[in-house]
Amino acid sequence: MEFDIAAVPFSRFGSYMALNVLPPHWSLKGLILRTMRGTFASREAFVLEPMRGREPVPYEVRARPDLLRLTADGRKVEMCFAAPDVLRIRGQGLALRVSSLSEHGSYAFPAGAGCWHVNCAPNCTQYMFTPLRGELVMDALHVVHTQDRRRRERPGRRPRVVAEFLPGEDGQFEAAIEEFVTTSRTPDLSRPFDECVRDVAGEWAEWLRGTPAMPRKYARAAESAMYVNWTSVVAPSGRFLRPTMLMSKNWMTQCWSWDHCFNAIALSYRNPELAWDQFMALFDHQDEHGALPDSVSEAQLTWNFCKPPIHGWALAKMMQRRGLLTQRRLEGVYRPLCRWTEWWLRERDCDGDGLPEYHHGNDSGWDNATVFDGGYPVAAPDLTAYLVVQTHVLAGLARRLGRDRDAGRWKTRSDGLRDRMLERLWNGEQFVSRRAFTGEVFPEGDCLLNYLAIVAGNRLPKAVRQKLSDALKPDGRFVTEHGPATESPSSPLYVPDGYWRGPIWGSETVLVVDGLARAGYRSQAREIARRYCNMCLNSGFAENFDALTGRPLRDRAYTWGSSAFLTLAHEFLRSRP
Repeated sequence: MEFDIAAVPFSRFGSYMALNVLPPHWSLKGLILRTMRGTFASREAFVLEPMRGREPVPYEVRARPDLLRLTADGRKVEMCFAAPDVLRIRGQGLALRVSSLSEHGSYAFPAGAGCWHVNCAPNCTQYMFTPLRGELVMDALHVVHTQDRRRRERPGRRPRVVAEFLPGEDGQFEAAIEEFVTTSRTPDLSRPFDECVRDVAGEWAEWLRGTPAMPRKYARAAESAMYVNWTSVVAPSGRFLRPTMLMSKNWMTQCWSWDHCFNAIALSYRNPELAWDQFMALFDHQDEHGALPDSVSEAQLTWNFCKPPIHGWALAKMMQRRGLLTQRRLEGVYRPLCRWTEWWLRERDCDGDGLPEYHHGNDSGWDNATVFDGGYPVAAPDLTAYLVVQTHVLAGLARRLGRDRDAGRWKTRSDGLRDRMLERLWNGEQFVSRRAFTGEVFPEGDCLLNYLAIVAGNRLPKAVRQKLSDALKPDGRFVTEHGPATESPSSPLYVPDGYWRGPIWGSETVLVVDGLARAGYRSQAREIARRYCNMCLNSGFAENFDALTGRPLRDRAYTWGSSAFLTLAHEFLRSRP
């Protein structure tokens, strides 16, 4: 399998490093070594340039899971992640220049045996550059900044770190770049390069054997989806207490507290241990009030927003996998899920009417959806429906754990939430989102968020289910040739690349399809799943897609896009040829 690293990064399971060619609109050009440590603003560490002599040359890039190759006039530079934290490099007929992209805070010094220690403070990481064959030439100009403001640096003197791996007399060089946080672990660099490549190929083949069953027509797309997920996992470090699948190693390099549920579901079919790690990754940081962080990265937690409580829905799907939810796991997740549910019911009902509210669009995961154009807080039907499901799931968990009184209490709360949702948010034709206190409905737009109450499935009255199904019919108001648009294309507020104001997302497609199936409309659900999966055949696994053309938008290697594809193709299409 080969892939385009302008869309999909070259990396490896467990690694915090990735190699990309950045999009054309970026000022940085060429092949970039990036890190998943630190913050959004500190990803790009080095630019890598093949050279003939001491001059950069144009080159072509070819990438497969085990090997990245740069070629120029029959000469080549090859790269392989020999370990998650070690990039091995070799060149034949070419040299390689590696230049720091941060002018402030990066410095280098010799570390013995020909090695150089490079400290990239702005990137929150450090590197060891080791020549294994040929020569390493370093240009590590360090400028001392005085506290005397009357003095000025001489023009042209700016700190820099530039490494050049040069071939020996035989025209070849080999090198290693190790990434670490505090201390180099002195990795074993004695293994031949080709042996490292074979090891990675074997690890990739083993991961690929975990592909969920699906129709043969999706085999190549499934391989690409599995690669996106494989390379997006990072090892435990910093705030990550277990192996964690990022949303991407492109730009969305964190784990958000609803995105992780879709990845857990996709892994649950063949990789239950890692699936459980994904589900629990955010619960590792639950606070004393029961809230989950909005997101977690290696460096930090964010708390200013939250994400919707789809965890009960996701857990119910995972419970269908035999052997995944052991008694120990059920006991371990019950109290955290109770506390998360109670937090929503207690802390997010500003007007006390029994309906929880979103305080911001970001809390819904639909950041800029049109239902929020009228202001906040907003009692949205999808939020109440998630909690109807979650309290119902908690009732079932309590019964399995022998907590009968809890089971009765959760069932009563689930029924009460459903009844209040129907009383306050159903207008006889559709669900609406209302502002807290005033009960106002923003009159413009036609947002799919109001129809995600379908996630409650057969917990809704049949007449309500039918009207939701009618609105979600293929080629109707929302479902285009490629899947469900987040804003109806006929809406005056529809924007083709408007984030949650039009484009198709893998997450909401899974919620719509699963809800329709559980509401009794499985044939309709299957057709929507087919449209989304067919779009992925041509457009890959982007963060979102143009609803009318299927064109990939934003981040081009987004794990809930790939996980949505794997889930839909496996659960809804595998019975078809």
